[in-house]
Amino acid sequence: MSPTFRSLSIYNYRLYWTGALVSNIGTWMGRVSQDWLVLTDLTHHSSTDLGTVTALQFLPLVLLAPWAGAITDRFPKRRILFITQSALAVTSLLTGLLIITGVVQLWHIFALAFLQGVATAVDNPGRQTFVSEMVPRESLSNAVSLNSASFNAARLIGPGVAGLVIAAVGTGPSFFVNTLSFVAVLLALWRMRTSELRPAPRTAGRGSIREGARYVKNRPDIILIMVLVFMLGTFGMNFQLTTALMATQVFHKGAGEYGLLGSIMAIGSLAGALLAARRAHPRLRILLIALSGFAIATLVAATAPSYWMFAIFLVPTGLFSITVLTSANSMVQLGVDPAMRGRVMALYMAIFMGGTPIGAPVIGWIGDAFGARWTILIGTFAVAVSVVGAAAYLVRSENVHVRLVRDGLAGHGLPRFVLTKGQVTEPVPQRAA
Repeated sequence: MSPTFRSLSIYNYRLYWTGALVSNIGTWMGRVSQDWLVLTDLTHHSSTDLGTVTALQFLPLVLLAPWAGAITDRFPKRRILFITQSALAVTSLLTGLLIITGVVQLWHIFALAFLQGVATAVDNPGRQTFVSEMVPRESLSNAVSLNSASFNAARLIGPGVAGLVIAAVGTGPSFFVNTLSFVAVLLALWRMRTSELRPAPRTAGRGSIREGARYVKNRPDIILIMVLVFMLGTFGMNFQLTTALMATQVFHKGAGEYGLLGSIMAIGSLAGALLAARRAHPRLRILLIALSGFAIATLVAATAPSYWMFAIFLVPTGLFSITVLTSANSMVQLGVDPAMRGRVMALYMAIFMGGTPIGAPVIGWIGDAFGARWTILIGTFAVAVSVVGAAAYLVRSENVHVRLVRDGLAGHGLPRFVLTKGQVTEPVPQRAA
């Protein structure tokens, strides 16, 4: 099998990946349908209201992150995913029923978005860390990248299908398709060979949340990555908001053209994920280069004079953003103790996605006050500043030493960079998963 797809040779991961692909297609249909419902059916193209829905959907990731991480490290991850995926299916079903019966109101969408966020807050660290239980450590980076490839392959299909369904029969049926898509991942979880899973050590008792916070506090390498993904996630990756505003307000397009933009961006995102799957090791250098490329691509997209030029530059935007995310995700998962992985990844996802409650309303207000193009440009400037700041931090050799070291991965040679103030010290080797 090609090195790019080597993790698919593992039965449990192959089963999970296939179910996740089907579920992700439905998820993208649900996202596009929700945005279109708010913009065209429930408001008069209000970017502020759309930003509020987005904020409510991601707010629980911030509020519940410590508890979500503790739950992930304490209970079997497969059981957690059964519960969270079922809860997400229910929220999608309720949304579709409200639309079909003609009683849906904006506050319904606010409430359901928040409930969906609660389920997602627990689901995210569970999904992220469950990968390490399905594949050996040397395949973890590849599996993380293939997960991203699945997500973005679905992004190629989901938005376009959603646009066609909305144009033909309305938003309600899109939510019903999303509800059915969760069945695929639930079946995959049910049919797994549990004897072939590699459960991480589980924690119990009080103090686990504080222990996770102390662990991250003492890891400046992890903190640096989290700062970079926070800036990208909060200000740069509000695509469901920014592309909707560009399609409707700048280029005056309908549901089909809006859905197409998501599929076009997914071409670049899928390419970025597959390229990441070919790389043996995640690198900080690649992460910083990709962030710089993202800033350039979004600058051109925001100033594009036509719909098709805007669409074309969404391709490199997607490629660079996914390169950042797969590199950052792999570096964090490979660099932490397996017993701490759930809590660290919950904090990582809270910082990345949980910044949306801050960024989305701000970007929505910017769209109403200054126009849709500025909703993208604010992300361009924020990411550019973060790259410059990170570079300046790393070159301060008198205060910070940056080294690539081996972290004791039984000869697999997976590198981890270590930042230490004052003198350089050898890191404590990480335990094998």
